[in-house]
Amino acid sequence: MTVGGLGYYVRLLGVSIRTSLITSMQYRVDFVIQGVMSLLWTALAIFPLLVLYGDRTSVAGWDFGSALVVMGLFTIMRGVLEGAINPSLLAVVERIRSGSFDYTLLKPADAQFLVSTTRFDPWHVTDLLAGIGIIVYAFVEMGRAPGAGELAAALALVAAAVAVMYSLWILIVASAFWVVRMDNLSFLLGAVFDAARWPIHVFRGTWRFVFTFIIPLALMTSFPAMALLGTLSLRTALLSLAGSAAFFMVSRTVWTLAIRSYTSASS
Repeated sequence: MTVGGLGYYVRLLGVSIRTSLITSMQYRVDFVIQGVMSLLWTALAIFPLLVLYGDRTSVAGWDFGSALVVMGLFTIMRGVLEGAINPSLLAVVERIRSGSFDYTLLKPADAQFLVSTTRFDPWHVTDLLAGIGIIVYAFVEMGRAPGAGELAAALALVAAAVAVMYSLWILIVASAFWVVRMDNLSFLLGAVFDAARWPIHVFRGTWRFVFTFIIPLALMTSFPAMALLGTLSLRTALLSLAGSAAFFMVSRTVWTLAIRSYTSASS
């Protein structure tokens, strides 16, 4: 059952974010420790780049500063994934398995919206700040700044990247309506996502095809970085935005079909 318009869902989202923030702040020490650990993991993630570029100036056409931009975007996307997508969606599989998903369907709001906004981990905002810091440092190292058009294109592609990443996880959750155990697939996809820290041109042949068209890691980090650097063609940018919209619509269609096939625990 679905009621209300955009304002209704904005208020629901605000309530969920506020509740998650209040819950997290009840354990302030843990909140701070998790934030510090996030920054440490970011520092460790940069270390392989330092090693790789220690004795060379370019890898697959990417210099150190450009590769840092990709790393910054990867850090931002990881923060979105672990702070806003995973906390809610990973719990849905168990609810489907146990039958408690019934209660979600009884609420007066769209079920996909509810399962996507149940819980957030606010301390992952440190990932977003760290990612922005890395990108700023990269441009300082390169001695230039992105133009307004480049920044606008990058922001649009980041939004598209978030939509694609969210759609991938929705497809995993939707598949749980038909297949009992899908937990391992979500962890596998999370592990594959780690490859997005590298520019897409590092990969060759089959892997580049897979990470561009099957699991579009290129759209998640490399294409927004190229837009920010001014090296992404308009055609590629437009195709990426169209592909992201198509990916989202496919995930929504699959979710709708999955809901229709759900067998209630009370049936």
